[in-house]
Amino acid sequence: MPKVEYKPMGVCSSKMIVECDDDEVITDIKIVGGCPGNTLGVSKLCVGKKIDEVVSLLEGIKCGMRPTSCPDQLSKALKELKGTK
Repeated sequence: MPKVEYKPMGVCSSKMIVECDDDEVITDIKIVGGCPGNTLGVSKLCVGKKIDEVVSLLEGIKCGMRPTSCPDQLSKALKELKGTK
């Protein structure tokens, strides 16, 4: 099962561990740090969906004045995961 450990930049979370199956369906997401309720909620909503679908939903989301967010960084982690397959 493909897996990536991603180091997010410019956000409160410090690590994202993402796994998918061979059909590019997300099977597990763990986000270390950040706002616990938000990161857990985003993770649960993404599991069971295809990588490309989630990337299209999360890419470009900002957090306040920051140019990125945990969801945007998760989209980058998912792109990296897709590139490892």
